[in-house]
Amino acid sequence: MMQPISNVSVPLILLGGTLCDEQLWQPMLAQLNVSSVHCFTLQGDDSAKAAAERLLAVLPARFCLCGFSLGAMVALEIQSIAPARVAGLALISVNPFADRPENAPIRRAAVAQARVQGMGTFIAEQLWPRYVARQRQSDTALQQRIVAMAQRSGVEVFAAQTEIAISRVDHRESLGSLKVPVLILSGEEDPICTTEHHRAVQQAAPLAHWKVLPSVGHFVPLEAAQDTATALHSWINEVFLCDSTR
Repeated sequence: MMQPISNVSVPLILLGGTLCDEQLWQPMLAQLNVSSVHCFTLQGDDSAKAAAERLLAVLPARFCLCGFSLGAMVALEIQSIAPARVAGLALISVNPFADRPENAPIRRAAVAQARVQGMGTFIAEQLWPRYVARQRQSDTALQQRIVAMAQRSGVEVFAAQTEIAISRVDHRESLGSLKVPVLILSGEEDPICTTEHHRAVQQAAPLAHWKVLPSVGHFVPLEAAQDTATALHSWINEVFLCDSTR
């Protein structure tokens, strides 16, 4: 068990990705010994700006912010709007670029297909092969966990989250001005948020610590829960060290 961290003064805020709920984080949180953590799902908003503003209205004055995939995109928006409130930033499976215009019809067609197929079949047939590393492709329990999150979220949430992905903007410039600990965590076999994407984040925030996990795909928190917990634990400790020297 990791040493406990009392982080009430800067609680850990976790933002899940597309079609994810709090179950995304549970295996990792079972290893991460922190006193204050809050998980948020991205529901009810159709832009990163709207999601960020809604969250900032309910989040504490200062916090450690960690986002996965779509949640990482919203985390970038939050740090752009309110950098003074972000004590530390962790980005897992992130794409920092604005979406390409030609992706919009493809993304919306995927939502239409999910409506026809149903979320379970759509995830299993269309997305699962790109979600996890080669060695996890036959992991039925992991697939069922991801499918169950998608089914609980539903197609209307998927449609709104797709609009967040389409309308996002590039926040690399604002990353360069951050003076807080930044962690980048990626899977070596992620075809969705690639090495190029994560390298762009590190180039924008050169003091960031970037850790690549071998034999891991896109779903880093579920494929590598222990490694994710270890990385976040070190990052939170670094946040406290930096805050104490301010």
